[in-house]
Amino acid sequence: MARAILDFEKPIFELEAKLEEMRKVSDNLDIGNEIIKIEKKVKQLKEELYKGLSRWQRVQLARHPDRPYTLDYINLMTENFVELHGDRSYKDDKAMVGGLAQLDNYKVMIIGQQKGRDTKSNLYRNFGMSNPEGYRKALRLMKLAEKFNRPVITMLDTPGAFPGIEAEERGQAEAIARNLFEMSKLRVPIIIVIIGEGASGGALGIGLGDRILMLENCWYSVISPESCSSILWRSWEYKEQAAEALKLTAPDLLQQGIIDRIVPEPLGGAHKDHKLAADNLKQVLIEELDKLVKIKPDKLFEGRIEKFGKMGVYQE
Repeated sequence: MARAILDFEKPIFELEAKLEEMRKVSDNLDIGNEIIKIEKKVKQLKEELYKGLSRWQRVQLARHPDRPYTLDYINLMTENFVELHGDRSYKDDKAMVGGLAQLDNYKVMIIGQQKGRDTKSNLYRNFGMSNPEGYRKALRLMKLAEKFNRPVITMLDTPGAFPGIEAEERGQAEAIARNLFEMSKLRVPIIIVIIGEGASGGALGIGLGDRILMLENCWYSVISPESCSSILWRSWEYKEQAAEALKLTAPDLLQQGIIDRIVPEPLGGAHKDHKLAADNLKQVLIEELDKLVKIKPDKLFEGRIEKFGKMGVYQE
């Protein structure tokens, strides 16, 4: 399968292609020193490029088609995963997945939005956009976790809740609002992880918890840069300016107090090394769980009120 190359990454891939060609002929030619020079140049270029990414470039990395999704992280981080289906009311939403799993020494409930890798699987997963039954399934699983005293981990990766008229007819807004209400008072620890795109109420519907983690190259905002550009400038051409204005990257949100911690990714993005990305996240999750499981349920509830009550407050 051909690798997806983003525009700003082309200089790196061109150098790497040249390096690969030189390695193939290195047995017949004395070019060892040239290979070493180019290897150093590639490494330096990568470090400079990915260290100075713009907000729009991070949005592009968050949407990379090879990036690990919820089920990838579950398979790489956990054992004995048992997926649970359905909202016991309408149907099973394939854009929202979840189930019981073993994360090191912790028995947890993991819930997250799931995209597809190709056209067929994206249609099956509805491009990661949940219907109301997806949010109701997530809530059912959270209530089950509360019953058996298992911490909840949610993974956010969606371009938004499904905007179709049938979703509105079945109560999309109510389902998201109900999740926010119920998650605020859930009597078990909740850890939120933004693993890709975190767009609008579609992400927020499973996004209220005790700790909010965000992978290094993700975005989380009330609106996408393209939609913001369309509203303000009547054109998608200003999406880069919109991304800058929205301040939607992990460093921005950490500074604003929206998230609590940034999880480092492999150089170039999580899609470069799924295993390393999952190992980094697993380590951080275990560290956070070690702290949260010691907190009494009433204190968790109070902490959430205080945490979200501070958001958006500013002084002139």
